[in-house]
Amino acid sequence: MIRFKNVSKYYPSKQGRKYILRDVTLDIPTDRSVGILGPNGVGKSTLMRLIGGSDSPNKGSITTDQKISWPIGLGGGLQGSMTARENTRFVAKIVGVEDVRSVERFVEEFAEIGASFDEPIKTYSSGMKSRVGFGLSLAFDFDVLLMDEVGAVGDQIFKVKSEALLQKKINDTHILLVSHAIAQHRRLCQSGVVIKDQQLFFYEDIEEAIEDYEATYIRPALQDFKS
Repeated sequence: MIRFKNVSKYYPSKQGRKYILRDVTLDIPTDRSVGILGPNGVGKSTLMRLIGGSDSPNKGSITTDQKISWPIGLGGGLQGSMTARENTRFVAKIVGVEDVRSVERFVEEFAEIGASFDEPIKTYSSGMKSRVGFGLSLAFDFDVLLMDEVGAVGDQIFKVKSEALLQKKINDTHILLVSHAIAQHRRLCQSGVVIKDQQLFFYEDIEEAIEDYEATYIRPALQDFKS
């Protein structure tokens, strides 16, 4: 269980505090995969950072007894001045892995970037960073995977490999998924959370979450477009 108790998250702006969440109290179950739904700018990525522990609420608390990953995305958390090998070793030590070398070999073989594995991350293309970040995220065992707009990266052969590994991970654990692809939510998630009005609304059935999301955001936007 991931427990929100009176959680508020805001950022300063010229107009004052911009709230992402305001006084949220909610339990998100971790015995299933849950989709996070909302349009751009509503706070989906902020929510994932809060759950993953890389950001903190301004008020309230978020607690869990589960081992939760950082958001699996495009490698944005990699340290640019360090090489992929150095990043891998650093993260492995933080996670508490004893056999750091095995993690290093896994990420190096998965990323398939050759000698660039020992070059600074800041010299990489976005695709290379994605490969390293994706491999590093899947190199460890977590109770819950946070997936933020993630998809397989690279050429077709690499995508097949990535999808297979990702699917194996999903089969062995549960995920919290941020994605604009409704089909992906339907395929991977059983329940859903909709972010609206600075609150989180949990639905046992992912179809109910999708219906609320579309009724709140999609259909009104289409109506405005038509008019």
